[in-house]
Amino acid sequence: MKVTIGQINTTNGDFEGNIAKILGAIEKAKADGSDLIVFPEVCIHGYTSQDWFQDRDVIENALKPLEQIIPATVGITAVVGTIRPNEDNDGRRLYNSAAIISNGELVRFVDKSLLPEYDVFDDPRYFEPNENPDGIVEITTRDGKLHHIGVIVCEDFWNDKTFWKDRLYDRDPTDIVVEHGAELIIAINASPYNKGKIKLRCEMVSHRARLAKTPIVFVNLVGGNDGIIFDGASLVADSQGDIILQATAFEEFVETVEINDAVPDSRGITGGEIDSIHRALVLGIRDYARKNRFTKAVLGLSGGIDSSLVAALTAEAIGAENLLCVMMPSPFSSEGSVKDSEILVKNLGCESRIEPISGAFEVLLNQLHFTAPKKGGENLAAENMQSRLRGVILMAISNAEGRLLVSTGNKSELAVGYCTLYGDTNGGLAVLGDVLKTEVWAISRHLNEKAGREIIPNAIIDKKPSAELAPNQFDQDSLPPYELMDPILHQYFENKLSPTEIIAQGNDATLVYEVLNKVEHPSNEFKRQQLPPTIIISKNAIGVGRRRPITHKYRRTQKM
Repeated sequence: MKVTIGQINTTNGDFEGNIAKILGAIEKAKADGSDLIVFPEVCIHGYTSQDWFQDRDVIENALKPLEQIIPATVGITAVVGTIRPNEDNDGRRLYNSAAIISNGELVRFVDKSLLPEYDVFDDPRYFEPNENPDGIVEITTRDGKLHHIGVIVCEDFWNDKTFWKDRLYDRDPTDIVVEHGAELIIAINASPYNKGKIKLRCEMVSHRARLAKTPIVFVNLVGGNDGIIFDGASLVADSQGDIILQATAFEEFVETVEINDAVPDSRGITGGEIDSIHRALVLGIRDYARKNRFTKAVLGLSGGIDSSLVAALTAEAIGAENLLCVMMPSPFSSEGSVKDSEILVKNLGCESRIEPISGAFEVLLNQLHFTAPKKGGENLAAENMQSRLRGVILMAISNAEGRLLVSTGNKSELAVGYCTLYGDTNGGLAVLGDVLKTEVWAISRHLNEKAGREIIPNAIIDKKPSAELAPNQFDQDSLPPYELMDPILHQYFENKLSPTEIIAQGNDATLVYEVLNKVEHPSNEFKRQQLPPTIIISKNAIGVGRRRPITHKYRRTQKM
């Protein structure tokens, strides 16, 4: 049997565009002589459509797009992720489904049974679960043979008792199709990217195929939708668990493999985790700009590592010729800030502009009767006023020139509130909002290594971090060293470890409580809830992956 991976990049609600991609992939599969093409979960409507799945028009017209797809399947079978109305009076109004369409006819729907509600997922809010899962479907291949395939929708594949130490659900719909004689397992997914997940999926699919002695076609969505990044990295495993087709990550991919006559294939995944983060961030910027019809971007370039990395990533994503970097020196900006920024701009080949804020800052100091900032944070209002003046300039340029303003703050700073509301937090997209400071350095070095030259000047990478809002100010005057703070933040956010567990990993107890109480302080939660959409690269990320109230009195007390 020949099977085609239809790893496509969809946009929420773009029925015309999404259907065009599906039809184009079907035609390519036919040209390849394929028997079966598989598309991702809810690829017709967009998996991250959120409360659009509660809209009456969307529900009533849920099946209408299939009318264009069904006739195109003459001579092939297609498994397409979609939604369908729940005709019963009880329960949620939609099912999350796989439509199996063969030779110009809709064969049946297979509805999702296990509905995730952790991290970025909220399926029970929108979908009714299939209480009696059995995704066995009969299809006929080009040679006239009848085959029994097992069709599974995303989470229904992710509950293998022999692979996972801890399971969220009692039942396993994939076990059911195996027990009922599936000759081939089809799993359609919208599985977001986070660190380590590509490798995890490969291991999970390979393990299950080998254990069930059944080939598996695992197709995943690709593309950015708001801050959620789908990496694709779809794969086909044979009955021995060998990966025989590996889709390129972070790109659309439509290719065909003969299930019974293939050799192991690892060409689709290259580079390590830092390279994957780099590619995820670039895809996130590119798709957010493209899908929201921005062709140009602007950012504030300070001469520091964060804004320099965002500039490099944005130039890669949308083209250097479409990026404007604005340098806004204040009375406390070092000479190297502008000089290093100018070198970076030259390396990138993008447009730049200098808009000093010293004059406006002086006027406001006098008008508000503020004293000038001094080392030690004696006048935070005056310090923050500089950041807010920069925010005004950047928003004005964005407004006047139709440019997407990309925000440059990193996760370490945003986690502990080392940022200025309505200043450096302004923007349409937070590029590094889920990237720790130590990761920012690693990605910057990787970017230079990959290019074989200095894109980001080493002088910027090696520079001691500073907000430059007061004389001789450095981040470590207010914060613990990032090398000590980031491991705590990593375990707290990504692994949800308790203070005791984080301390047990060798972290200083006093520092752990200091950092976590900063993270959880209501004033810092207030800031974070007003951030722009953030590109997500990790589990339980700030924003949609982590939900906390602003108003609370929870405090962590160190146990003696």
